[in-house]
Amino acid sequence: MKFVFTTIARLLGLSALTVSLPALATTVQFQTSMGDFEVVLYDQGTPATVANFLAYVEAGDYTDTIIHRSVDSFVIQGGGYVFAESGAPDAIDTRDPVVNEPVYSNVRGTIAMAKVSGLLNSATSQWFINLSNNSFSLDPYNRGGFTVFGEVAEGGMSIIDSIAAVDVFDMGTGFDEIPLVDYTEEDYNNQIDPTADNAVTVYTIVVTDADPDSAADLDPVPNNLYEEPTPTPTPTPSSGDGGGGGFPYALLLLLGGLSLVARKGSHNS
Repeated sequence: MKFVFTTIARLLGLSALTVSLPALATTVQFQTSMGDFEVVLYDQGTPATVANFLAYVEAGDYTDTIIHRSVDSFVIQGGGYVFAESGAPDAIDTRDPVVNEPVYSNVRGTIAMAKVSGLLNSATSQWFINLSNNSFSLDPYNRGGFTVFGEVAEGGMSIIDSIAAVDVFDMGTGFDEIPLVDYTEEDYNNQIDPTADNAVTVYTIVVTDADPDSAADLDPVPNNLYEEPTPTPTPTPSSGDGGGGGFPYALLLLLGGLSLVARKGSHNS
Protein backbone atom coordinates (compact mmCIF):
# COMPACT_ATOMS: atom_id res chain seq x y z
CA MET A 1 0.00 0.00 0.00
CA LYS A 2 3.02 2.31 0.18
CA PHE A 3 2.61 3.31 -3.46
CA VAL A 4 -0.88 4.60 -2.63
CA PHE A 5 0.60 6.94 -0.02
CA THR A 6 3.23 8.04 -2.53
CA THR A 7 0.50 8.94 -5.02
CA ILE A 8 -1.33 10.94 -2.36
CA ALA A 9 1.92 12.69 -1.49
CA ARG A 10 2.44 13.64 -5.11
CA LEU A 11 -1.07 15.05 -5.36
CA LEU A 12 -0.56 17.09 -2.20
CA GLY A 13 2.85 18.30 -3.32
CA LEU A 14 4.72 16.63 -0.45
CA SER A 15 8.43 15.98 -0.64
CA ALA A 16 9.41 12.59 -1.99
CA LEU A 17 11.79 12.34 0.95
CA THR A 18 8.89 11.91 3.35
CA VAL A 19 7.70 8.65 1.81
CA SER A 20 9.33 5.41 0.73
CA LEU A 21 8.46 3.65 -2.51
CA PRO A 22 8.77 -0.12 -2.88
CA ALA A 23 10.13 -1.66 -6.08
CA LEU A 24 6.80 -3.20 -7.01
CA ALA A 25 6.04 -4.50 -10.49
CA THR A 26 3.13 -6.44 -11.87
CA THR A 27 2.95 -8.57 -15.01
CA VAL A 28 -0.38 -9.02 -16.74
CA GLN A 29 -1.36 -11.27 -19.64
CA PHE A 30 -3.60 -10.07 -22.44
CA GLN A 31 -5.51 -13.07 -23.79
CA THR A 32 -6.73 -12.13 -27.27
CA SER A 33 -8.33 -13.67 -30.33
CA MET A 34 -4.96 -13.38 -32.07
CA GLY A 35 -2.76 -14.78 -29.33
CA ASP A 36 -1.60 -13.98 -25.82
CA PHE A 37 1.09 -11.52 -24.76
CA GLU A 38 2.34 -10.18 -21.44
CA VAL A 39 2.88 -6.62 -20.28
CA VAL A 40 5.10 -5.61 -17.36
CA LEU A 41 3.70 -2.60 -15.51
CA TYR A 42 5.70 0.25 -14.03
CA ASP A 43 4.17 0.15 -10.54
CA GLN A 44 6.95 2.25 -9.07
CA GLY A 45 7.15 5.00 -11.68
CA THR A 46 3.43 5.40 -12.43
CA PRO A 47 1.60 4.12 -9.33
CA ALA A 48 -1.71 5.92 -9.81
CA THR A 49 -2.04 4.79 -13.42
CA VAL A 50 -1.12 1.18 -12.65
CA ALA A 51 -3.59 1.12 -9.75
CA ASN A 52 -6.28 2.50 -12.07
CA PHE A 53 -5.53 -0.07 -14.79
CA LEU A 54 -5.48 -2.97 -12.33
CA ALA A 55 -8.82 -1.85 -10.90
CA TYR A 56 -10.34 -2.36 -14.36
CA VAL A 57 -8.53 -5.69 -14.68
CA GLU A 58 -9.63 -6.99 -11.29
CA ALA A 59 -13.24 -5.96 -11.92
CA GLY A 60 -13.27 -7.81 -15.25
CA ASP A 61 -14.11 -4.61 -17.13
CA TYR A 62 -11.77 -5.46 -20.01
CA THR A 63 -13.46 -8.81 -20.66
CA ASP A 64 -14.39 -9.18 -24.35
CA THR A 65 -13.33 -5.65 -25.22
CA ILE A 66 -12.10 -5.00 -28.73
CA ILE A 67 -9.20 -3.27 -30.43
CA HIS A 68 -11.22 -0.37 -31.79
CA ARG A 69 -8.41 1.56 -33.48
CA SER A 70 -5.28 0.60 -35.41
CA VAL A 71 -3.03 3.11 -37.14
CA ASP A 72 -0.18 1.76 -39.25
CA SER A 73 3.27 2.32 -37.69
CA PHE A 74 1.65 4.32 -34.88
CA VAL A 75 -0.59 2.58 -32.30
CA ILE A 76 -3.25 -0.01 -31.62
CA GLN A 77 -5.88 1.13 -29.13
CA GLY A 78 -8.35 -0.72 -26.91
CA GLY A 79 -9.88 -0.85 -23.46
CA GLY A 80 -13.03 1.08 -24.20
CA TYR A 81 -15.59 -0.96 -26.10
CA VAL A 82 -17.26 -4.33 -26.61
CA PHE A 83 -18.60 -5.57 -29.93
CA ALA A 84 -22.27 -4.93 -30.70
CA GLU A 85 -24.23 -7.03 -33.19
CA SER A 86 -25.70 -3.89 -34.71
CA GLY A 87 -24.58 -0.29 -34.67
CA ALA A 88 -21.48 1.07 -33.00
CA PRO A 89 -19.60 -0.87 -30.31
CA ASP A 90 -20.87 -0.41 -26.76
CA ALA A 91 -18.76 1.68 -24.37
CA ILE A 92 -17.75 0.08 -21.08
CA ASP A 93 -18.42 1.79 -17.76
CA THR A 94 -15.52 3.98 -16.69
CA ARG A 95 -14.21 5.26 -13.37
CA ASP A 96 -13.09 8.77 -12.49
CA PRO A 97 -10.13 10.04 -14.54
CA VAL A 98 -6.65 9.32 -13.20
CA VAL A 99 -3.89 11.85 -12.61
CA ASN A 100 -1.41 12.12 -15.49
CA GLU A 101 2.08 10.65 -14.84
CA PRO A 102 4.28 11.48 -17.87
CA VAL A 103 7.45 9.83 -16.54
CA TYR A 104 8.39 7.54 -19.43
CA SER A 105 8.65 7.86 -23.21
CA ASN A 106 6.27 6.49 -25.87
CA VAL A 107 8.79 4.23 -27.56
CA ARG A 108 7.92 1.05 -29.46
CA GLY A 109 6.42 -1.66 -27.29
CA THR A 110 5.22 0.59 -24.47
CA ILE A 111 1.62 0.79 -23.28
CA ALA A 112 0.10 4.16 -22.39
CA MET A 113 -3.23 5.72 -21.48
CA ALA A 114 -5.38 7.56 -24.03
CA LYS A 115 -6.74 10.97 -23.02
CA VAL A 116 -9.36 13.50 -24.03
CA SER A 117 -7.72 16.03 -26.35
CA GLY A 118 -6.48 19.08 -24.48
CA LEU A 119 -7.34 17.83 -20.99
CA LEU A 120 -4.47 16.98 -18.66
CA ASN A 121 -5.93 14.45 -16.21
CA SER A 122 -8.52 12.74 -18.40
CA ALA A 123 -7.41 9.10 -18.87
CA THR A 124 -9.93 6.48 -17.75
CA SER A 125 -9.96 2.96 -19.23
CA GLN A 126 -8.59 3.24 -22.77
CA TRP A 127 -4.99 2.25 -23.44
CA PHE A 128 -2.79 2.10 -26.51
CA ILE A 129 0.38 0.23 -27.45
CA ASN A 130 3.05 2.07 -29.43
CA LEU A 131 4.01 0.35 -32.68
CA SER A 132 6.92 2.72 -33.33
CA ASN A 133 9.03 5.25 -31.48
CA ASN A 134 6.36 7.92 -30.97
CA SER A 135 8.32 9.97 -28.46
CA PHE A 136 8.52 13.10 -30.61
CA SER A 137 4.82 13.10 -31.47
CA LEU A 138 3.38 12.03 -28.10
CA ASP A 139 5.74 12.81 -25.21
CA PRO A 140 5.34 16.61 -25.13
CA TYR A 141 1.79 17.06 -26.41
CA ASN A 142 -1.91 16.98 -25.42
CA ARG A 143 -1.36 18.91 -22.18
CA GLY A 144 1.38 17.03 -20.44
CA GLY A 145 1.97 14.06 -22.70
CA PHE A 146 0.59 10.55 -22.29
CA THR A 147 1.28 8.29 -19.31
CA VAL A 148 3.37 5.29 -20.32
CA PHE A 149 2.75 2.72 -17.58
CA GLY A 150 4.31 -0.51 -18.85
CA GLU A 151 5.95 -2.39 -21.69
CA VAL A 152 5.19 -5.50 -23.71
CA ALA A 153 7.29 -8.42 -22.46
CA GLU A 154 9.83 -10.20 -24.65
CA GLY A 155 8.23 -11.96 -27.61
CA GLY A 156 4.91 -10.19 -27.25
CA MET A 157 5.42 -7.67 -30.02
CA SER A 158 5.02 -10.41 -32.63
CA ILE A 159 1.38 -10.65 -31.51
CA ILE A 160 1.02 -6.86 -31.49
CA ASP A 161 2.47 -6.60 -34.99
CA SER A 162 0.09 -9.28 -36.26
CA ILE A 163 -2.83 -7.29 -34.87
CA ALA A 164 -1.45 -4.14 -36.49
CA ALA A 165 -1.28 -5.98 -39.84
CA VAL A 166 -5.04 -6.63 -39.87
CA ASP A 167 -6.93 -4.54 -42.44
CA VAL A 168 -8.85 -1.59 -41.01
CA PHE A 169 -12.25 -0.28 -42.07
CA ASP A 170 -14.32 2.85 -41.62
CA MET A 171 -17.44 1.59 -39.86
CA GLY A 172 -18.80 5.08 -39.21
CA THR A 173 -19.88 6.78 -35.96
CA GLY A 174 -16.28 7.58 -35.09
CA PHE A 175 -14.86 4.09 -35.71
CA ASP A 176 -12.93 4.82 -38.88
CA GLU A 177 -9.80 2.73 -38.17
CA ILE A 178 -11.19 -0.47 -36.70
CA PRO A 179 -9.30 -3.70 -37.53
CA LEU A 180 -11.46 -6.58 -38.78
CA VAL A 181 -10.23 -10.13 -39.35
CA ASP A 182 -11.46 -12.16 -42.36
CA TYR A 183 -13.49 -9.19 -43.53
CA THR A 184 -12.88 -8.00 -47.09
CA GLU A 185 -13.31 -4.90 -49.20
CA GLU A 186 -16.00 -6.80 -51.06
CA ASP A 187 -17.84 -7.42 -47.79
CA TYR A 188 -17.50 -3.75 -46.96
CA ASN A 189 -18.65 -2.55 -50.39
CA ASN A 190 -21.65 -4.90 -50.22
CA GLN A 191 -22.51 -3.46 -46.81
CA ILE A 192 -22.21 -6.81 -45.08
CA ASP A 193 -22.15 -6.24 -41.33
CA PRO A 194 -19.12 -7.69 -39.51
CA THR A 195 -19.72 -10.17 -36.69
CA ALA A 196 -18.00 -10.63 -33.35
CA ASP A 197 -15.74 -13.19 -35.05
CA ASN A 198 -14.32 -10.40 -37.22
CA ALA A 199 -13.32 -8.21 -34.28
CA VAL A 200 -9.89 -8.37 -32.66
CA THR A 201 -11.03 -9.22 -29.15
CA VAL A 202 -9.30 -9.04 -25.79
CA TYR A 203 -10.98 -11.95 -24.04
CA THR A 204 -9.54 -11.04 -20.67
CA ILE A 205 -6.52 -9.53 -18.91
CA VAL A 206 -5.15 -11.40 -15.89
CA VAL A 207 -2.32 -10.83 -13.44
CA THR A 208 0.32 -13.52 -13.96
CA ASP A 209 3.16 -12.24 -11.79
CA ALA A 210 3.11 -9.90 -8.79
CA ASP A 211 6.77 -10.56 -7.94
CA PRO A 212 8.37 -7.31 -6.72
CA ASP A 213 11.45 -8.12 -8.82
CA SER A 214 9.59 -8.83 -12.06
CA ALA A 215 10.72 -5.51 -13.54
CA ALA A 216 14.25 -5.56 -12.09
CA ASP A 217 15.92 -5.86 -15.50
CA LEU A 218 13.81 -3.22 -17.22
CA ASP A 219 15.25 0.14 -18.18
CA PRO A 220 12.35 2.36 -19.29
CA VAL A 221 13.21 5.33 -21.49
CA PRO A 222 12.50 8.59 -19.64
CA ASN A 223 10.26 11.26 -21.13
CA ASN A 224 12.71 14.11 -21.69
CA LEU A 225 10.33 16.15 -23.86
CA TYR A 226 7.66 16.71 -21.25
CA GLU A 227 7.04 20.27 -20.09
CA GLU A 228 4.92 21.08 -17.04
CA PRO A 229 1.58 22.46 -18.31
CA THR A 230 -0.42 25.22 -16.72
CA PRO A 231 -2.53 23.49 -14.04
CA THR A 232 -6.17 22.90 -14.89
CA PRO A 233 -8.93 21.15 -12.93
CA THR A 234 -9.46 17.44 -13.46
CA PRO A 235 -12.30 17.16 -16.02
CA THR A 236 -15.67 15.70 -15.24
CA PRO A 237 -16.78 13.23 -17.95
CA SER A 238 -19.83 14.27 -19.90
CA SER A 239 -23.05 12.31 -19.54
CA GLY A 240 -22.18 10.44 -22.73
CA ASP A 241 -18.80 9.23 -21.43
CA GLY A 242 -18.63 5.55 -20.45
CA GLY A 243 -21.79 3.51 -19.88
CA GLY A 244 -23.52 1.46 -22.48
CA GLY A 245 -26.01 4.16 -23.44
CA GLY A 246 -25.76 6.45 -26.45
CA PHE A 247 -22.52 6.27 -28.43
CA PRO A 248 -20.19 9.26 -27.80
CA TYR A 249 -18.52 10.48 -30.98
CA ALA A 250 -14.76 11.17 -31.22
CA LEU A 251 -12.58 13.67 -33.00
CA LEU A 252 -8.92 13.01 -33.74
CA LEU A 253 -6.29 15.47 -32.62
CA LEU A 254 -4.00 16.37 -35.50
CA LEU A 255 -0.61 17.97 -35.11
CA GLY A 256 2.05 18.31 -37.78
CA GLY A 257 0.39 15.64 -39.93
CA LEU A 258 0.53 13.06 -37.09
CA SER A 259 -2.66 11.60 -35.68
CA LEU A 260 -2.27 11.76 -31.90
CA VAL A 261 -4.01 9.45 -29.45
CA ALA A 262 -7.34 10.76 -28.26
CA ARG A 263 -9.65 8.85 -25.97
CA LYS A 264 -12.97 8.08 -27.63
CA GLY A 265 -15.89 8.87 -25.40
CA SER A 266 -16.35 12.64 -25.40
CA HIS A 267 -17.30 15.35 -27.85
CA ASN A 268 -14.09 17.04 -26.68
CA SER A 269 -11.84 14.15 -27.64
